[in-house]
Amino acid sequence: MALRVLVVGGGLMGAAAAWRLAARGHRVTVLERFSPGHDRGSSYGTSRIFRLAYPEPAYTGLALRALPLWRLLEEECGQRVLTLTGAVDHGSPGAVDRLAAVLAGAGRSARRLTPAEVADRWPGLRADTAALYHPEAGRVHADDAVAALLKAAGQRGAEVRHGVRVTGVRRDGDGVTVVTDAEEALWADAVVVAVGGWAPTFLPDLVTGLPPMRVTQEQPVHFPVPDALDWPSFIHHPGAGFHQPGGLYGLGSVEGVKIGLHGVGRAVDPDRRDRTPDPAAVERLRAYAEEWLPGVAGVEPEPLTCLYTTTPDEDFVIDRQGPVTVLAGFSGHGFKFGPAVGELAADLVEGRPGAARFALGRATPAR
Repeated sequence: MALRVLVVGGGLMGAAAAWRLAARGHRVTVLERFSPGHDRGSSYGTSRIFRLAYPEPAYTGLALRALPLWRLLEEECGQRVLTLTGAVDHGSPGAVDRLAAVLAGAGRSARRLTPAEVADRWPGLRADTAALYHPEAGRVHADDAVAALLKAAGQRGAEVRHGVRVTGVRRDGDGVTVVTDAEEALWADAVVVAVGGWAPTFLPDLVTGLPPMRVTQEQPVHFPVPDALDWPSFIHHPGAGFHQPGGLYGLGSVEGVKIGLHGVGRAVDPDRRDRTPDPAAVERLRAYAEEWLPGVAGVEPEPLTCLYTTTPDEDFVIDRQGPVTVLAGFSGHGFKFGPAVGELAADLVEGRPGAARFALGRATPAR
């Protein structure tokens, strides 16, 4: 039976949910507060890492589910959004061993490299102690991916409305009524709420068991070098010659080689954040590049900002209570999974159970 579904939020996760719901024949309307291609949330920009290598098999499995869906999206839209360049994980031997074991358990290709072998293949990148190369990794063009998902949803019959701010959601009989700032009252069988950094203030009145979420402004940079698109994605895990908790990520993009520290930004209100670059954060990344990235030597970094919405365990929230499905808390590592999260959302809307790992009301560590 086709359901009437409203999707609140047209960033990556909302767009992915709309696409997969529309593909299953449901009547979908996306309500997005901002204009197409906006830079207010967590989904904008030109680059996000795609990788299978995770220390937890559940995430490797979710990435494996996402990979063919990214390719299906490209077929439906006639546009490339995912480029596989391979990726290098390096740093702590223990971290590298764990990634190698999980990839092997999933039957995926990976090869150990010495730092000298990394430097020989990618002269711009210096590896630390132990390294692992896995080819099924690379970059997603973020802006193009969101646009493609919304286009694909539209091609499947979804209505996409920009410039519509949702001011309230209430349960109404067997469904929900969503109220907009234009005083529209829209009824549906179900609602999917995917509002990114606005989740901590938007969701508590709708569902119970929501874990605490911290919204931060992160400060990555681009180094505009001409060979940026030839670089692999890379993760530097702390514990050997580098001791930044959370580690550092990097990848090529059309704007240059992008690097950033994971989850170190200051807490912000997404409606009132100051995007002025943090000179200390930029200097930390410049110093890192001087030591570990000879391929960007002498190039001035160009700062940018992005939002993280982080749960205490950095696991996502993908769950349903009544007619309300929640997609939230993607903790700075959710983009690669977008189409698979859309599938999970569609399953929940149709009444299938969700994963305990992503459940509302789960036990989470104290921060």
